[in-house]
Amino acid sequence: MNFSGKYQLQSQENFEAFMKAVGLPDELIQKGKDIKGVSEIVQNGKHFKLTITTGSKVIQNEFTLGEECELETMTGEKVKAVVQMEGDNKLVTTFKGIKSVTELNGDIITNVSWHSELV
Repeated sequence: MNFSGKYQLQSQENFEAFMKAVGLPDELIQKGKDIKGVSEIVQNGKHFKLTITTGSKVIQNEFTLGEECELETMTGEKVKAVVQMEGDNKLVTTFKGIKSVTELNGDIITNVSWHSELV
């Protein structure tokens, strides 16, 4: 399954608790909670380019499945991580106590992230 496409955020759960756990300041959490971000994914085989635009903030990450890469987080921090594919429609990564699962079903992409402090 190819993840390439442009996806608009439809909903988010536990946003404030998750953002506090990853260290985002309260004022940025309040600004960001109602912004509907857009994610654009370009997949070429095992290589991915991901651009997330939330208001005026743009985060760009590139990775190859199964290889260590540097990812920019929502706080602007750079972290080392490995993104794996589960099945043919899930991207999974873990870094700094955060696990993120992105699942593609048809033309709907779902991302679930949780922090070990919230489990």
